[in-house]
Formats: sequence, C-alpha cells, structure tokens
Amino acid sequence: MGDLAVTSKEGPKLPIPGQRNVLITSALPYVNNVPHLGNIIGCVLSADVFARYCRLRGYNTVYICGTDEYGTATETKAMEEKCSPKEICDKYYVIHRQVYEWFNISFDKFGRTSTPEQTEVCQAIFNRLLENNWLSENTMQQLYCDTCTRFLADRLVEGTCPTQGCDYTSARGDQCENCGKLLNPTELKDPKCKVCKSTPRIRDTNHLFLELPLLKDRLEEYINKMSVEGSWSQNAIQATNAWLREGLKQRCITRDLKWGVPVPHDNFRDKVFYVWFDAPIGYVSITKCYTPDWEKWWKNPEDVELYQFMGKDNVPFHTVMFPSTLLGTGENWTLMKTISVTEYLNYEAGKFSKSKGVGVFGNDAKDTNIPVEVWRYYLLTNRPEVSDTLFTWADLQAKLNSELLNNLGNFINRVLSFVAKPLGQGYDSIIPDAQDAISDPLTEKIAEKVGKCVEQYVEAMEKVKLKQGLKLAMSISSEGNAYLQESQFWKLYKEDQTRCSIVMRTAVGLVHLLACLLEPFMPSFSVEVFKQLNLSPETHISLCDDKGDIDRARRPWEFVPRGHKIGKPEPLFKELNDDEVDSLRKRFAGSQADRKEREEAEAVKLAEQLKKSKVSG
Repeated sequence: MGDLAVTSKEGPKLPIPGQRNVLITSALPYVNNVPHLGNIIGCVLSADVFARYCRLRGYNTVYICGTDEYGTATETKAMEEKCSPKEICDKYYVIHRQVYEWFNISFDKFGRTSTPEQTEVCQAIFNRLLENNWLSENTMQQLYCDTCTRFLADRLVEGTCPTQGCDYTSARGDQCENCGKLLNPTELKDPKCKVCKSTPRIRDTNHLFLELPLLKDRLEEYINKMSVEGSWSQNAIQATNAWLREGLKQRCITRDLKWGVPVPHDNFRDKVFYVWFDAPIGYVSITKCYTPDWEKWWKNPEDVELYQFMGKDNVPFHTVMFPSTLLGTGENWTLMKTISVTEYLNYEAGKFSKSKGVGVFGNDAKDTNIPVEVWRYYLLTNRPEVSDTLFTWADLQAKLNSELLNNLGNFINRVLSFVAKPLGQGYDSIIPDAQDAISDPLTEKIAEKVGKCVEQYVEAMEKVKLKQGLKLAMSISSEGNAYLQESQFWKLYKEDQTRCSIVMRTAVGLVHLLACLLEPFMPSFSVEVFKQLNLSPETHISLCDDKGDIDRARRPWEFVPRGHKIGKPEPLFKELNDDEVDSLRKRFAGSQADRKEREEAEAVKLAEQLKKSKVSG
C-alpha cells in the first residue's frame, strides 16, 4: 500500500464488455490543509467502502481520487506559509497521501490536478464548448484591492453573509460556511481583503461564462432519468432541485489568478479556469494518469457505471455544473449514474472546521493509539447519510466497548479459542466435521436468518446504504453469540460430540462470513481474522454470485473445510477506559492553535521542573 493504490499484476484495469464495470470517484480534497474526520467520512472513506464492496462482489472496479490543487485556496495558503503554490501542493499532497494510507483507503489511483494531463483534458473540453457556442464573454464586476493591486478571487474576500437570518461575519466570497449559500464576492456586506484586511472596491473585468440556461433541457433530461435509475440520495435530489427552481444562470468559468489551468483564448491569456470548472475534470485527468486508455472509462456510458461520493456542499457542482460541461461538448461521456451525499459530521459541541482547526484531523487519529479499524467503524456507524451526526469521545468509547469488543470480538474469540483448546477440552485447532448439520433445528434456524441477512446486506450495499449494510453485518455477530448461548456448546462437548461439532463448525463459518462482510468497513480487522483462521485473505475474501458465496451463507458450516487447522486466536479489540477518554477529550479541546499553545506551555513547565530538579540535585 506504499503507493496508496491497489496494484494489479496485469497493469491498469480497463472496462470488460459484458461484465459490470464500476468507476468510483471521491470528491477531490483541497490540498491546502490536513483533512479532518468530517472530510474523511464525507467522501474518501465512504467511497472506499463501496469500492471494496464492489471488488468483494467481483465487479471490475476502479476507484479514482486525488488532491484538488488549483485555485484561490492554494494561493491563500501559500501566502500564509510564505512559499509558492507548488510548494504548498507538494507539501500537503504528501500529508494527504499519508493520512489516507493510514486509513487503508484503497485507491486505484490517487493523483493530483496540477499535471500536464489536467491542462490537456481541461483545455480540450473548453475548446469543444467554445466550438459548440455554449460559452459567452461578459463584463462582470469584481472586487479589486488597491493595496495588493489585484482583482480578488472569491476566497480572497471575507465579509458578512447577506442571507436573511444568517449574518455570519466570516462568510467567504464564494460560499457561506454557516448557511451553505453560494455567493458572489460583491454580495457580501462589509467585504475585506483576506490578505491586507483593507476594503476592496468594485471594478469591471471581462470573463468567460458557461451558458447553463441554454443547456437546461439536456441537463433536466439527464437528471430526471438518472436520479431515478441511479437511486440518488434524497439530499442530492433536494439540492439539485433547489438550483433548478431558482433558474439556471450563466456561470463564470474563468478567474483572475496565476495558479491554475491557463485559458487557451487570445482575449483571456492572463486568466485561469475557475477551480469549480476544472476540479471535477480532475477525475478524468487523474484517470488519464492511471491509463492512456482513459476514454474507455470516461467515454463509454454503455459499459461503465459512474458512482460519485461527496459532502452536501459539493452537490450542485456534480449534478448541474459538471454534467452540463460534459453534455455541452457533444461527446459520448460516461455521466454520473449514482451520487452518494453525506451531511455534516459535527464535533462534540460544534462543527469540524479546517480553517479554524476545530476537531480531530487525519494525522491526529493515528496519534491516539486507537487502531484504524476502530476509527473506520466509528465513522461509518456515524455516517451522516440523512442528517448531521455528532462525533463524541464518549460515543466512540461506547461503540468500541459494547459493539466491537463485547459483541464482535467476543464472538470470534469465543469460537476460535474453543476450537484451539487441546483434545478433551476442544478440537486441538482442527475444524470438526458437521454431518447432517441441516437436520439440527437450532443450526437450521440460524442458517435461515443469516442467509436472509446477507441478502439484505447486498441489497443495502447495492443502493449505497453503507450504514445499513454495516448494521446488518454486525447483526450476524449478535445472532452468533445467541446461537452459542442457546446451544450451550460447552455442555454439548461432553454430552453430544456430534451436535457440538455441528455448532462449532457452523460458528467458525460465521466467523469467516463476518470477515468477508466487514472487509469493506474494517479491512485490517478482516486480515487479522483470516490470519487467525489460517486462511489467505486474497483467496477467501469474496462475496461473488458465480462462486456461490451468497448461496453458501445459508450453509455457513461449508465455509471452512473439515480437517483445516486454524491459527492462534488473539483478542481483536482492546477496551477504551474512562481515563483515556477524558484525556483524549481534553487533548483535542479547542482549536489546533489552542492545542499548540497548551503543548508549548506544558513544554515550558516541564523544562522548568527539570531545571529545578537539576539545581536541587
């Protein structure tokens, strides 16, 4: 996983006619900061779960992502850190890669948008739009800072949100972080230049616009068809309809910046493309970096299904702007089939915020010593699919201790530890026979329940209902614990060896099944379970129809063969106690700046104590 990609011995994967070909993208994270847990669950982790599920099912799957590197956000960060935009991108690209690598995100390609391929694809799409007369030149009013002697791009302006009832005083020039409303910088009340804090003035400047109103009929035809066929999430439909109800307006696609894709037009040589025109094109250019045959994925709607994952603030750009751009080229693009959107994950008493440094960030998670599978599980059980959800340390502790440790971990350890016991007490690590398992009423009952549960799991996951899929998988562990208790296997071992063998081989089969079903959610957990089963994850992690895996869930005793020797059972999860939770809550209170201040104060205090101890010594 060093290169943060799923390696294929045959080279890059290409669509295979007649097979199910799934192209998955996650919203490209801005490269100007470290991703926080809200960003991670909002796009990359959710998309990773679905990509892993698709591979589990045997679909020909490619998962594409990368850092969004152009635009004002990068220029602003470069100013803050007194370096060039390229240096900022290089620095944060590595940080993003490391965070996603630790979270076991299985990209097929994790690229970046500041590449020659991005310029080529972006300019080619622009030229097609120009040829097809979907672009217009217009004069617009923009804020100009006399102190900095430059036009101010959206994110270089901050002011009070003009939306009635909001009045947020730190609204950006492109969008209010508080109410989510998309803005133009000139709409802000009391605007200020973010660089020098002076008040800018309005000046005329020429720009290029995409004529969305002229593309309305084609766009609405696409939305009406695909939102039904692709079972778009309700929040995506609502956000898209809100844009359509307001009436489509021409959208500016150029900006007065230096850091971006240059506009190949004689009248606009001093401008670059607006980041929200070129960022979604990044999915295409990153695929081009993955394979020179990228058009087989992106210009092949007959054979390829496109699934896109993002937070709710990104919806209109993916359901209106990007499809309109592609439709306007007149080419046969693979348009998005399914969109999966998350609401916000809030932190303890407030919002996660990259700009304010509030919450737990990707690199922080690693430093807590809480294993990655616990983080993935907690974020996914708390995935804000329908409404905002809340991250709290107490809730993380409760889910780890009750659901992972006492339910899942307890079931697996109980089963494997008993099988591993020496003869006379267990099976000396050898899987027993399970003759006539179906004739045992208790086993028949659990087999029926588990079979239905797996069918429901597949149904939920196909509809990208990830939280429901995880809940259904975990319910098999609860059923397994109940099965063990009801069978009283410890008594059966002494009183009815044949029946005990049926129960234990069935229970081992459930362990195997759980490791498969939970692999998309907790891959490192599944690898460890297969190690304890002494089976290869590469050959055994599967849920394919053509291999009969779904059907076999109704006969769980068939998963692990008779006579197979298991490995050494070990506890899979460790309890998180109250003192550790209190310590973590205090450690991550306030903003990153507050934390730094506390750490520095602690360091000074410690240095003074050492100094005193040396003097007294």
